[in-house]
Amino acid sequence: MTETTIEKQKERYYLLDALRGLALVNMILYHFSYDIFIIYGQNPDWLGAPATFFWQQGICWSFILISGFSWRFGAANSLKRGLFLNGLGLLITAVTWLVIPDEVVFFGILNFIGCGVLLTIPLSKLGKKIPPLLGAVICLVLFALTYPIQNGYLWLGGETLALSQELYSGVLTIFGFPGAGFYSSDYFPILPWIFLYWTGWFLYPLLMKNKGIRHFLSIRIPLLSEIGRKTIWIYVLHQPILMGICIIWSSLFM
Repeated sequence: MTETTIEKQKERYYLLDALRGLALVNMILYHFSYDIFIIYGQNPDWLGAPATFFWQQGICWSFILISGFSWRFGAANSLKRGLFLNGLGLLITAVTWLVIPDEVVFFGILNFIGCGVLLTIPLSKLGKKIPPLLGAVICLVLFALTYPIQNGYLWLGGETLALSQELYSGVLTIFGFPGAGFYSSDYFPILPWIFLYWTGWFLYPLLMKNKGIRHFLSIRIPLLSEIGRKTIWIYVLHQPILMGICIIWSSLFM
């Protein structure tokens, strides 16, 4: 193994950590707002506001794209990492179901990313035969096509294609076909989000072949880069801490 190869293996792209950290900070602020406005009823209309929707979508889009982009960094441990993330996701489901059943999380972002990691293992072999730009474009088109799938249809430009309601029996909930009455306070099914995840996966070789981009991604942003390196544990712990703050706040001021 040459010295150059070793150096490349040790190189860390701190800007990716910072972007992940920024998304996490936004997620914490979003969840804190959700706890105050929705769970504690301070502004029940907040969740339906367009600004809230775009804020939430911006957070999840960035998380999923960065996760797909970063898959290759941990390719050797993909199976272990995917199972670990799914285990954490199931733990969150169990805790929310027991503690706050009205806000239960079923197949939330951790379960999705865990499944994304696992589903990308076979793609990593097949996808190398597809030009990265073509793969990214195809995945973005499929993401747009399947984006409204949980509402019962596909989007075909200016037209829509209704799907059979038999798909929405509840058996295929994790794939994007929730049954009647299904609720999850954090729901990211395989479809459409796997195509956004794979868009990030295809963008990696497209961008990383450029030395200037690699150098740019090596820029460290204090604090955000550090937060981004501890995303999983901050994510797992932040909501119990926020709920504790809300309980203290409500007992003192409500």
